[in-house]
Amino acid sequence: MPPGDLSMPLSGSRNCSAGLLLLVALMVGCGPAAPIRPDLPPSESDLVLLKSVALCERKPEFLKTHPPVTHTSKAWGSGQEFLIPSAKSASQGEESYFFDEDGLLVGALFTFPRGLDLEPYPVLHHTLSLLKPSLEFYLNVAQLETKANMDTSALFETGDEKSTTQYLVTGSREHMILLQASFTLDPYVRLFSPYRREFLDRLRNPTGGKGGQKLENQGSEDKEPFLSLQQFARGQVAQLAYCGDKNYDVAADAYQKAIASGFTNKVWQAEAHHKLGLAWAAKGQYEKAKAEMLQSLAIRPNIPEVLNNLGTVYVKLGDNAAALAMFEKAVILRPNYAVARYNLAEAYEPTKPKRALAEYETFVALVEGIPEEEARIAHARERIKALKH
Repeated sequence: MPPGDLSMPLSGSRNCSAGLLLLVALMVGCGPAAPIRPDLPPSESDLVLLKSVALCERKPEFLKTHPPVTHTSKAWGSGQEFLIPSAKSASQGEESYFFDEDGLLVGALFTFPRGLDLEPYPVLHHTLSLLKPSLEFYLNVAQLETKANMDTSALFETGDEKSTTQYLVTGSREHMILLQASFTLDPYVRLFSPYRREFLDRLRNPTGGKGGQKLENQGSEDKEPFLSLQQFARGQVAQLAYCGDKNYDVAADAYQKAIASGFTNKVWQAEAHHKLGLAWAAKGQYEKAKAEMLQSLAIRPNIPEVLNNLGTVYVKLGDNAAALAMFEKAVILRPNYAVARYNLAEAYEPTKPKRALAEYETFVALVEGIPEEEARIAHARERIKALKH
């Protein structure tokens, strides 16, 4: 049975997002991304915004239902954005649809500058009342008809296993006014954030009119290059099969472009090389995979996932001694790293059967009851039985 990878995508889901017009003080931190959970947050809504399209839809299908007279388009990094004004939109809000360079719909944004009263939408209102705000801030909404010019607003996040839905509202818990809603594939959420200047700028008051002026200091700001983050997200979508089958050709292309564009943070640099290594390994190009993973470890040493995955590459290259060293180091750094213990057991088995037996037993104890590990558990139990006789 082939060794596996349990590493998770960097900056996957539930990031903070979407400000409107002017964000000012009282931004409360956006904490680390929450892990994927089996008990997903409430997400029911009777306000249907994605009526005629769905995330992962291809551009030609979108254009069939949205003829040129209804929209304009512009570049969105390496992709394309289609803009539909409120006068022509089904939602009666300003709509934007974001496609990557492969023509895949990865995000949609609905903005209501005058506010959309949620009183006629009791299901969505109830859902939001069950969620804890991920971000709260003061907000200047010059066009808002039913509220004062400045009020406290909140960002709520929900979604499913592969996508994130975000609602930006103002008003009280009893009387919520929707200002914005976004729908994104999880890897792209970071680009739909008030910590991204190019996203916030599209929502600022461009003339500094009634109620305020542009703020140069918006608090914490994500300054990683847009194109690098966009290509990294494209790689994640392709590599982790967010939209159909895995596509390692697209993943490898995307990670190479992300690296070429240049991250400033070492965590992003290292993870881009790691993910590119995984893409090369999936394509059977193990020397390239080895080089990328070694580069990842040179930037950020002692990362258990990278060590484990490099070990699996060494196995494919026939260097069992190097593979064993990688698995051992991964387990030392993270004793409960189950898949590394499984890989270590397989590496020990030809020469150290007693050590292999102990590692198989530890692996089974660590993953007992996890449905995704059933196949490996069954194989480990077979080897335990064989090694005991």
